This record gives sequence, structure tokens and C-alpha cells, in this order.
Amino acid sequence: MTTMRAIVIEVTGGPDVLQVSTVARPTRVNAEFLVKVVAAGVNPIDTQSRSGTGPAEAFGPFPVVLGNDFSGHVVESSYDLHPIKAGDEVYGMTMVPRFGGTYAEYISVPATCLARKPRALSHVEAAAVPLAALTAWGAVVDVAKAHEGQRILIHAGASGVGHFAIQFASYFGAHVITTGSTRNIGWLRELGARQVIDHTISRFEDVVSEVDVVIDLIGNLTDQTSTRSLGLLKRGGLIVSVPTGGWPTMAEDAATAGVRATGYNVPADGSTLSMISRLLESGDVRVFVDQVFELDQAAAAHTALETSHTRGKIVLNVSPG
Repeated sequence: MTTMRAIVIEVTGGPDVLQVSTVARPTRVNAEFLVKVVAAGVNPIDTQSRSGTGPAEAFGPFPVVLGNDFSGHVVESSYDLHPIKAGDEVYGMTMVPRFGGTYAEYISVPATCLARKPRALSHVEAAAVPLAALTAWGAVVDVAKAHEGQRILIHAGASGVGHFAIQFASYFGAHVITTGSTRNIGWLRELGARQVIDHTISRFEDVVSEVDVVIDLIGNLTDQTSTRSLGLLKRGGLIVSVPTGGWPTMAEDAATAGVRATGYNVPADGSTLSMISRLLESGDVRVFVDQVFELDQAAAAHTALETSHTRGKIVLNVSPG
């Protein structure tokens, strides 16, 4: 087999530029794995790339296949005695455009970017995990170092990254505050939030203060969320701003407010994903899939992510499991 079905873009633009096509199947080289993709997660970085922002500046020649998250079966292992072998179920993330995207029947991905799929999860559930959970882990655990006695405010708690961030921060003992809509208040409390601020009726700065860390998953382009968050932090506190490119004065604004600030870019780290797998297996952390679309419905999936208030993640069915 030398070809495969994939969703490609020939130009950047709206969801309608996503088209089903037949393209060359990738060839595994060096320490890569060839994986048959069963399901692929849909993330905001995908919609940004499709529209021509974010990683799109590094696109090579078109057509381009998008998608970072995957869950599937190993077709070819990295080497004969590697513990993960052909036929094993794996999940992980790749880095578009450095590697081919996961909206395709096959991908070739570095061995360091995948892990064994948790047995407790279906492929659809597993595909919803990697990018969002790794981003949440990086921001909450690696950067903010969540711990008991710490007060952490997480914006957009019902989002893909947000619902993992709440669970990780709570697991490590932090007092978690989050923002969300009315319909999600009960669910966010179930995830571990001690306090939920309904953004449809309250402005968060009128409700909360003196937090140690803000995990900002919204950014300054929406109602100046980042700038408004600075006043909530204790002296020397930290804001982790995950959206990129929307707050050029971040360092200066934080210094003026007497707090620390950093962005965050997620690595495709299979070893960290293996740690997250144990929390998923034990039930200490859960993944929530809001909607599932077929591969040829990728445009509808992007439209849903961009226009609706998704709870958790959106996933594409790519091929039979």
C-alpha cells in the first residue's frame, strides 16, 4: 500500500478548505513508528493552522495534512526488540508541520512522541488526551508546580486543556478556582474545582482575589482576560498564558504588576504521557469527549470547535479500530 486517505488543505482559510484526498502513505525512517490511525483529536491549534496563523508560517509545499493527536495500532516498530511492537495499541501526538498530521490513515512518528494506549480508554477517548493533557500537565505541574495550599485560577475550565488542568491541579492538592458557563458548573465541581465562577453573570475579578497562579487558556484577545487577571495575583504570583501571539506586552505588564508571567509551548513527550496514562487507568483523571465526527466531516468538526462552547474534546473517527 503506497497511498492513504487524508484530510488536506491546499490553501489556508475557513473550514471549507479541508478536503478529503488520496495522498502518499508516509515511510518510516530512523527511530520512528508507522502507526495506523484509528482516531484523531481536534484542537484549537489545528483550526489556527488551517486559518493561516500559528504554525502555518512554517508550512512547506501544499497539500498539508493537519492534526496532532492520534490513537491507533503500530504497523512498523522502531526496531525489532523495541518493547512496543507491531500490533500494539498506542497514542500520542506529533508536531505539525515538522511531521505529517494525524487527519490521515497512517502517520510516521518519533518513538519519543508516543506511549501505550491506556487499556481503560477507547481509541476515540485516547485520541482526545495527548495534546490537551500534556499542555495542562506542563502548565500546572511543570511550570506552576501545583501543591497543597496553593490557590490556582484556571480560565476556561470546560475546555480540552482546562478540564485536564483542573484535575491535575486538584490531584496535587491545590485549591482550584475556575471560570465556566452555567451549564458546566456542576461538572467542573465534579472534576475537582472548589469554586466555579459563572462568566455569564460575573466578572472573575469581582469574585476572586489573592491567587498564587493563573492558568490562562483564553488569552488577551478575548475581553482582555490576561490583563484583567494580573490584579488577582498575590505579589510575586505567576500567570501562565497558553494562547500564543495575543499578548505582546506580557512581560512588561507582569513586571509593572509585580508578578511573573510566561507562555507555554507543549512538547510531544511520550514519557510524560505514560505518567498521565497511569492516572487515566486508575480513574484519578478522566477525559471527556463532547462530539465525534467521521474523517470526511473534518470541516464540520472545525466549525463546531470554533463556534460552539465545547465541553472537553472533539475527535475524528479516521479508520476502523
